[in-house]
Amino acid sequence: MFDKQGNNDRRLIYTVSQISAEIKLILEDFYPCVWVQGEISNFKLYTSGHMYFSVKDTNAQIKVVMFQNVNISLTFAPQDGMKVLVYGRVSAYPKYGDYQIIVNHMEQYGKGEFYEAYEKLKKKLDEEKLFDKSVKKTIPNIVNKIGVVTSQDGAALHDILRVIDNLKVSVEVLICPARVQREEAEKEIPRAIKYLNDNYKDLDVILIGRGGGSIEDLWAFNTEVVARAIFNSKIPTVSCVGHEVDFTIADFVADMRAPTPSAAAEMVLRQRNVISGQVEQLKYSLKDSMDIIFNRNFQSFKRLESSRSLQKPHLIYEDKISYIDDMGERLKNNIERLFETKFEKLKNTSHKLNILSPLSVLERGFSICFNGDNKIVKNSKDVKQGDIVNIKLASGGFNAEVKSYD
Repeated sequence: MFDKQGNNDRRLIYTVSQISAEIKLILEDFYPCVWVQGEISNFKLYTSGHMYFSVKDTNAQIKVVMFQNVNISLTFAPQDGMKVLVYGRVSAYPKYGDYQIIVNHMEQYGKGEFYEAYEKLKKKLDEEKLFDKSVKKTIPNIVNKIGVVTSQDGAALHDILRVIDNLKVSVEVLICPARVQREEAEKEIPRAIKYLNDNYKDLDVILIGRGGGSIEDLWAFNTEVVARAIFNSKIPTVSCVGHEVDFTIADFVADMRAPTPSAAAEMVLRQRNVISGQVEQLKYSLKDSMDIIFNRNFQSFKRLESSRSLQKPHLIYEDKISYIDDMGERLKNNIERLFETKFEKLKNTSHKLNILSPLSVLERGFSICFNGDNKIVKNSKDVKQGDIVNIKLASGGFNAEVKSYD
């Protein structure tokens, strides 16, 4: 307050940061959740994934921030001039004194019913495991036959055929025309998928899609009947609906999702094209290797052809005969020498055994005495008077009775 002289009395003074923080709290408390309708202006998508723009009408505009963890669920690409409904909380950015809406959800204006139906069906099919990776079929690396379900007059078919022509691959394309928008599409797309499955089981893959368009144009690919037809296909499927930012229920159910029809053709044929190139390289490499091997072996053959062995083959066996005779003679001599050595060794061993034999002792006039148990008597105590003993001599022997002993 000020007195009459202009002197200040008690005053409540805020710093800029304090008043900004207070305003931020007031806004967040008073507007915790709001829906705001407006037109996108100054849209910017940063590398961080966060989106910054304004929503405006004829008289005012409000800054908007939509963080990456929220905008990844968008089913459309925001752009300047687009009318939208945003849902979030009002806050402030004290650094610049701005207030803004931090968005939790955004949809194109007038399409809330579509979004609600889309989310409801998506949740239902997700709970039934129609989106699970475990049930998805593998797209073959080598694709020879492609089925296409799309409008025969649309740009999508033209783009697919153009890509195939540019890749210069030999592939068979079977087109099964179907309307791809409005109510008729909900009947014709499933019918075409079933027709291809029933009649062309040799197809490697089926491309199902159309070019971009409004949510109403793409809605057939967000219907349950189309989703189930794709899921029930025995042939692997590729969904190629709209531009890169357009996601449909069909994209989640299909075995593979391509952002555009032309991208779908490139994706299914890319590996074939790579392998074809590798085969060509291997073919030339094999030819070069065969030429090298042939030339090397041809030179070896020419050397063999002029060799002494082929020119005068009789010289080979003549030399071998002489060699065999020589080896035979050497073997014979070695055997004889070995026999003589072994015989001498045997004689020496026999002589040593004779020396050690008890019989050699008997030859020198000695005898051996055996008792009644045929055991050698070594001590006079081993017999007693009256025992009969056997005396062994060098030649023969005799029995004797013990008369006395020491």
